[in-house]
Amino acid sequence: QDQPGETPKNEEPKTEEPLAEGAVKTGLAVISSVEKSKDAGEKDGLAQTDSVIVAVTVDKDGKIVQTIIDTAQTKIEFSKEGKIIPDLNTVFKSKQELKEEYGMGKASSIEKEWYEQANALAEYVKGKTVEEVKAIAVDETGVTTEADLVSSVTIKINPYKEAIEKAVANAENLGADASDKLGLGVITTIAKSKDATADAEGLAQAYSTYTVATFDADGKVTSSIIDASQANVKFDNTGKITTDLAVAPLTKVELGEDYGMKKASAIGKEWYEQADAFADYVVGKTVEEIKGIAVDESGHATEEDLVSSVTVGIVDLKTIFEKAYNNSI
Repeated sequence: QDQPGETPKNEEPKTEEPLAEGAVKTGLAVISSVEKSKDAGEKDGLAQTDSVIVAVTVDKDGKIVQTIIDTAQTKIEFSKEGKIIPDLNTVFKSKQELKEEYGMGKASSIEKEWYEQANALAEYVKGKTVEEVKAIAVDETGVTTEADLVSSVTIKINPYKEAIEKAVANAENLGADASDKLGLGVITTIAKSKDATADAEGLAQAYSTYTVATFDADGKVTSSIIDASQANVKFDNTGKITTDLAVAPLTKVELGEDYGMKKASAIGKEWYEQADAFADYVVGKTVEEIKGIAVDESGHATEEDLVSSVTVGIVDLKTIFEKAYNNSI
């Protein structure tokens, strides 16, 4: 628990200069749930993580300039003996990356795939404030009833409204301009998952890394945010889940000091501090320059300007900026 008088990382009061004309704030929100996970029995068990991810840019009047909506849905099956079933080298695509593969189009009454509906909602909230987004009408199931949306969006939108609100609240003046392109990159792996044994619980871990970046006309990064989440579902060697599924996994930035890297870090820096340092370092660089950042054989930065501030592996971070650029709007 926080000591009296302490301010957690994610609640630091923001004392920002007013935005200059044409400048925008950049924001990221991730809201995760593991509630759809289930025990193994007649069928294999399932550790399912759903992470709603929203990137925004916001102008000086609090109006949304650009939005990208995505979801990382990670399904890790395990047997009633507590054995992980998928290949641990599997890299999961986000719903935006899956496109038609996600398979909603066939089941949709408007024959639109998930990414098309998410993009239609993102387009609809442009120019709106958070209050206007919160006011978008929905029925009791969470499906929108707004006349301008019903023909393009049939998915339940409450989680996306909530994430947009959070992304705007998180948005900071990091150097982006209203004319910049906004990009979002997501990489999800399950490599740290492990089988249960008689003596130890098994672990299904969805490890997602997120990058929001804005790019100018020359393809240079003008602002960037990096975050990650480790959604852990534990189970015993009978395939019974032991994790409280009602607890929402927090991101590493939200965990702040509680993530606990500082104690183990050779440079005494917490994960979010290192992520911020890398995010600052890539501003002004193109994707090619970011891909060219030197690393050793274990994936750690060897560049003089980075070694004192970033000791985490940066291979995924380098890759994800390319994704963000390729996805930019």
